[in-house]
Amino acid sequence: MDTRRNFLGKVTGIASAVSAAAPAVGANDKIRMGIIGIGDRGTELVHQAMSIPGVEMVGFADVYTRRLEAAKRIAPNAQTYLDHRRLLDDKSVDAVIIATPQHLHCEHFVNTLGAGKHVYQEKTMAFTVDHAKRMRKAFQSDGGKHVVQIGHQSCSSGQVADAVEFLKEGKVGKITAIAANMFRNTPHGKPQWSRPVYPDMNPENVLWQSFQGEAPKHEFDANRFINWRFFFDYSGGNVYENMCHQLSFWYKVLDLKVPTAVTMTGGVYLWKDGREVPDTMNVAMQHSEEMLFSWVSGFGNNQLGVTEHVLGTDGTIAKGPQIRYQPQKVNRPDGVELTGKNTAPAIAHMQNFIDAMRSSSVKPNCPFDVGYRVSIACRMAVDSYRQGRTLRWDPEKEEVS
Repeated sequence: MDTRRNFLGKVTGIASAVSAAAPAVGANDKIRMGIIGIGDRGTELVHQAMSIPGVEMVGFADVYTRRLEAAKRIAPNAQTYLDHRRLLDDKSVDAVIIATPQHLHCEHFVNTLGAGKHVYQEKTMAFTVDHAKRMRKAFQSDGGKHVVQIGHQSCSSGQVADAVEFLKEGKVGKITAIAANMFRNTPHGKPQWSRPVYPDMNPENVLWQSFQGEAPKHEFDANRFINWRFFFDYSGGNVYENMCHQLSFWYKVLDLKVPTAVTMTGGVYLWKDGREVPDTMNVAMQHSEEMLFSWVSGFGNNQLGVTEHVLGTDGTIAKGPQIRYQPQKVNRPDGVELTGKNTAPAIAHMQNFIDAMRSSSVKPNCPFDVGYRVSIACRMAVDSYRQGRTLRWDPEKEEVS
């Protein structure tokens, strides 16, 4: 296995990202794509991209040498980089997938747009409110020259069209609440998200300083590196892993603003494995649209599954594996139940990203603004939990208090 030193020996100097116009991507042109962060999720996204005709993976960047070696087996002719800026220096790269830990999203997003690339940014888009604002500045400075897709893939599901249809013609009435669940379970002795620490996870094979980014500094710790989802320095826990997806769907469909107040409670009730992020939690979000969005989640029982119920005076939209409309007979006595009929393939979100690069008439299904609002809601929830109090959003000052 190549060590960090060997990898660094193959490149000379550390180049910084430079501004460059993205090459025009025609309807029949091959799209040359790179990725920053080729872990489990990044690998899934790479396979999605490569399954789309006309897409070629040409560059992989990661701070861990093992992952770069694995990437070469996926695309043997692609270049590999320990420093993501080397990938961004390649002017022939049209687009970049960013699938790094959440605390690094801002750095990689800003650098990638600044280098003149289209961006597929994995969720949750921004780690902090400050990061969200910095990413927005980069996005606005780009002026729409490049496509930005945020990785909330439910926004490309057929259920979006179904939900929009159900909301037409007053079928739901005045919506006052959304009740969401996200529950999982795993076998005894197999904690949610836990990843093994391999012997080669050491300072020779991991660019530890690059991994830490702007986070508080620690001595090298292989467990913090591979199990970064456990630690608040790098992760928002299940709020950032899954609540964000359920929020993004309804933020898109209902165009909800950043919540005015958020309260989160819970704790590490099950997995006493050193994780800081809670495994059981309850989030209540008040919205200026006079709507309460409640999200309850846990890792110790999957009976309630993953669902959302949009509760209106005239009907309910129940979303799970299927999406349904159920009338409130007290107000719609002649209403009938409806079942969603639209479907979309698993690669629909990536396909939408590629299509938007090829045609200006195609818009990203999860645009920057949805990612921005969801990010701030998620940050408010995590900070509420950590501070033990309700947090409030001032939309004029764009500040949390």
